[in-house]
Amino acid sequence: MTTDTPTDVFEEHRPVLMGVAYRMLGRVADAEDVVQDAWLRWSAADRAEVREPRAYLVRVTTRLAIDRLRQVKARGEAYVGPWLPEPYATDFGDTVPDTAERAVLADSVSLAVLVVLESLSPLERAVFVLREAFGYPYADIAAMLDRGEPAVRQLAGRARKHVDERRPRYEVDPAQRRDLTERFLAAAAEGDLAGLMEMLAPDVRLIGDSGGKSKAPLRILESADNVGRFLVAVAGKGIPEMSFRFLELNGGPAVLILSGDTPDSVFQVDVSAGRIRSVYIVRNPDKLRSLASA
Repeated sequence: MTTDTPTDVFEEHRPVLMGVAYRMLGRVADAEDVVQDAWLRWSAADRAEVREPRAYLVRVTTRLAIDRLRQVKARGEAYVGPWLPEPYATDFGDTVPDTAERAVLADSVSLAVLVVLESLSPLERAVFVLREAFGYPYADIAAMLDRGEPAVRQLAGRARKHVDERRPRYEVDPAQRRDLTERFLAAAAEGDLAGLMEMLAPDVRLIGDSGGKSKAPLRILESADNVGRFLVAVAGKGIPEMSFRFLELNGGPAVLILSGDTPDSVFQVDVSAGRIRSVYIVRNPDKLRSLASA
């Protein structure tokens, strides 16, 4: 006989629910809202009729996230400049001991993959997240979405093909990424263009997300020369009371730049063949609020 309260049960599954909601939406605040709505549904449910709380909660969270995503797409709001997901602190700790499983979870929440997922339909995105990130069987996903299993398999195949065709291929060695991130930060801070050029792949891309609310490139920068010169120019301007700290964000090492106690920007890089292939800079203050206490 269990003595777990409804709150105990919900909190046990909260990390999974947040993981599903964030991968669906790419926005921390929206994901938190969806998880809170799932709690309200759970607290009002006839729990005596719920045989598998985790499956029930994932189903509710997924459907709420689909509704939220459809609302966002229906509004068709224009975004100023390139869009990146809101940085999301990830620390799997001892909850995911298996190295292969950790790699899958980290990849599914990476900035590169989440950017591609933005182009999927809400249903395709839900199926992809549940299948690829959390390993749910097709039959379970079909039950969660009230769809037939053949239709879910078709959605999964279409989503997988779309992601495979558009996602860049990067190495996920955490030690190598951390080393290059540290060297990249040092070279950029010192305005060392030659040092940066040694680390940047010739076809490197820099994607800056400001949402028009702070300074960042309004288009994607391409080539080592353009990216290197931009970073040196930015470093020359400086940030008042600048400090930085390393965090694990979106499954990999990242740098949080602060101005005093206020988050100014997040840097993260993707690596292939020992060189930096992508540089991500998030400067939209709305996307940095959740990192204020990180």
